[in-house]
Amino acid sequence: MAVDGAEIEEAGLLGDHARPGKRAVTLIQAEHLPVIAALTAKGAVAPETLRRNIVVSGLNLTAARHRLLRVGSAVLQFSVPCAPCSRMEAALGEGGYNAMRGHGGWCCEVVEPGRVDLGDDVTPI
Repeated sequence: MAVDGAEIEEAGLLGDHARPGKRAVTLIQAEHLPVIAALTAKGAVAPETLRRNIVVSGLNLTAARHRLLRVGSAVLQFSVPCAPCSRMEAALGEGGYNAMRGHGGWCCEVVEPGRVDLGDDVTPI
C-alpha cells in the first residue's frame, strides 16, 4: 500500500512486518520500474507490487551502497541486495521472479530512526 509518509524505527517502518537488522528497510530505484515492466511485458509496474518499503528516484543506489544514506530524518546503512521472492511470479506473472533479478533494490539496517515523507531528500552521507 502506498503512503505519504512513515516513521522508521529500528525494526523498520512502523506498521510493517519488518524486523531489526540487515533487512529492516528495503529500497528500490524508480528507474528500475520500467525495466521490470518491460521484462514482464507489462505496461507499467506499481511500486507497491514489488513489496519494497521506499522508492528512490535520481540516485544510483548501487553506486551509493558503501555510504550511509539519509532518508528524510532517518539514517540507513546498506546491507545486502534485496533479492526477489517467489511472490513475484504471482504479482507480476510468469517470469516475474527473473525480471526482478538485479533490479530488486537494497536491504538496509536502521542506524538512526526518523521520519520519511513523500518527496523527502535521499542523500548519501
